[in-house]
Amino acid sequence: MSPPMVQPSPSRRWPHLAGALVLGAVAATGLAPLGLWGLTVPALAALIWLLARASDPARAFRLTLAAGLGWFGLSLSWIVEPFLVQPEIYGWMAPFALLLMALGGALFWAVPVWLAFRIGTGWHGRSIGIVAALVLSDWLRGWIFTGFPWALIGHVWIDSPVAQLAAWLGAPGLSALTLLAAALPARLWRPTEARAAGFAPGALIAALLIGAAWAGGLARLAQPLPADRDIALRLVQPNAEQRLKWDPEWARVFYQRLLDLSATPGPRDLVIWPETAVNFLLNDAAPVLPDMARAADAPLILGIQRAEGGRYYNSLVALDQAGQVTALYDKFHLVPFGEYIPWGNQMAQIGISAFAAQQGNGYSPGPGPQVLTLPGIAPFQPLICYEAIFPQHLRGLDSRPGWLLQITNDSWFGQVSGPYQHLAQAQLRALQSGLPLIRVANTGVSAVIDARGQLRQTLGLGEMGIIDSALPGAMPETFWMRWGDWPVVLLMVLLLAGTAFGRWRPAQ
Repeated sequence: MSPPMVQPSPSRRWPHLAGALVLGAVAATGLAPLGLWGLTVPALAALIWLLARASDPARAFRLTLAAGLGWFGLSLSWIVEPFLVQPEIYGWMAPFALLLMALGGALFWAVPVWLAFRIGTGWHGRSIGIVAALVLSDWLRGWIFTGFPWALIGHVWIDSPVAQLAAWLGAPGLSALTLLAAALPARLWRPTEARAAGFAPGALIAALLIGAAWAGGLARLAQPLPADRDIALRLVQPNAEQRLKWDPEWARVFYQRLLDLSATPGPRDLVIWPETAVNFLLNDAAPVLPDMARAADAPLILGIQRAEGGRYYNSLVALDQAGQVTALYDKFHLVPFGEYIPWGNQMAQIGISAFAAQQGNGYSPGPGPQVLTLPGIAPFQPLICYEAIFPQHLRGLDSRPGWLLQITNDSWFGQVSGPYQHLAQAQLRALQSGLPLIRVANTGVSAVIDARGQLRQTLGLGEMGIIDSALPGAMPETFWMRWGDWPVVLLMVLLLAGTAFGRWRPAQ
């Protein structure tokens, strides 16, 4: 027996929409920094129950849109922070940026759910179709319009043993687990005199499903890790506040911090500075590169801007101990409207430019993912800031690196949720790839992350200092690195097709 469809009167529609909004926001508390996944699953369960009982596709669309506004409005609240670095110029944009980002994310939920509702029939078709639609939505957000795979549903598990599932099935697999567990209580609902008791069978199976994933994760975490490499790393975090970073007087202070921290006594085979660590171009840096190398007393990697052929790049460079450039990488996946905007030169004429780019009207993209090799250092794949949220950039390289390096300037993201969500995604990249990830941030959180995504050492937000660490060892190539997200994506497509077949199958 299926539960009755909801046919609300106009006076009851707004409370239902408000309820969906609240459920979306409650579900988002499972993301970093709160990590309340125990609220995420029940909130999504209530939402799926509400959606599948909707009277028509249009109502399901509206309810999902409201829920998406709650989820993305809370999870992406940090998006206002970049506009408040120079509030006198960009501050007026902050509320509009949050509203548009939340609305855009909500549409990524609402349109697939509307489609699932259209092609599905009955309780079975709708509940399973909603699961498949939202998982596919999470995956598509990593690709459409240059991609923005932030605040995926499966990200609520990153700091739990359940996250180890991502070594096989990636973030979409975590989203599928979450949504399936949330759908089971309603999917297996049976009418009883005590209506709430009808959810018990599905809730029990959902708990067993999550418990099995948790136990499997614990078993994987209990296995020994490969030995550390005999490479001593020094991560340097200068804590240069974004609002002061480009001020000429403060820039000298921050530069001296980098030199002093690098020169702190202790063993180091490689010193690493964060993204855009200095306020001058590589083109103008020749007089000071030897000073930087002397302070490091080891090969040095740093983030720096550079110009070539009238274009500007957000780059990572490696220096030897004589201050000579030995390797170069240009960021290729740029932040839309932050590091570049369409028709940038023309838009700059009316006062609109990419506010994160300090040179020109925006950066130009580099050629793509690379593996860099330095003498005596294991080959590594560089990732500059935003690039680390895209798992697809880890696959398809000509050779497998020994580790991942993310340099970043998370001071753009404020002090509340953004930097922690960014860090969590770096942990997921390490877990998915089976490679350790070294993260060097301007204001935090700098971290040494092992090949299972576990934080080994961190330097928190707003702190100045160094991390000295051996380079963790790499694990064998994971199933996800070989197959990517495709097994989960194909399964979700088949589930959607199955709901459509259930609708169109001739009556027997």
